Amino acid sequence: MLKEKLNWRYATKKMDPSKTVPDEKVDAILEAISLAPTSSGLQPFEVIVVKDPDTRAKLSAAAMGQQQLVEGSHVLVFAAWDNYSEERIDSVVAQMAEERGASEMLDDYYSRLKALYLPREERANFEHAVRQAYIALGIALTAAAFEEVDATPMEGFDPEAVDEILGLRARGLRSVLVVPLGYRQEDGDWLVNLKKVRRPRARFVTEVA
Repeated sequence: MLKEKLNWRYATKKMDPSKTVPDEKVDAILEAISLAPTSSGLQPFEVIVVKDPDTRAKLSAAAMGQQQLVEGSHVLVFAAWDNYSEERIDSVVAQMAEERGASEMLDDYYSRLKALYLPREERANFEHAVRQAYIALGIALTAAAFEEVDATPMEGFDPEAVDEILGLRARGLRSVLVVPLGYRQEDGDWLVNLKKVRRPRARFVTEVA
């Protein structure tokens, strides 16, 4: 089942603007993203869901005119924390204590984590947060495939422009990934019927027995 779904998905180049992804499918994808593993459970990113056509048009302009952003019905913007802070980490700890129960082990672990993260340069912390967002991206694409929703991951955009459009910097966030959701328009997509090409296992996997 998993293999079939992953073979079905591809980076859709042409979406059908007449079709809208149902809210329940978008919600299922977002729930899967929220369950993605992240370092120390910090979830150091947010997902902005853009449905408004005018905003999606602005995002398309910031992404070199890529039309999936306007042809699809939703755009997911993954925005990483610009830095780790004591307040952000403490917020995670407080939620864990509320839902799991407070413990000395929990406090000690995150105290050590703050001692490691907080003195680091902002750039190092941001790049660490970005890597967590990429883990969630993989989960998002897999969840979309299970929902039979087309999703096209994009790095080809102007992050500063996207940040400005969505007001992210004021929230301590920076855009790192954009994923339009929609349904493929097969008669206009040159990629839809092409064979999926991947390196054979022998050239891709090294086993150490």
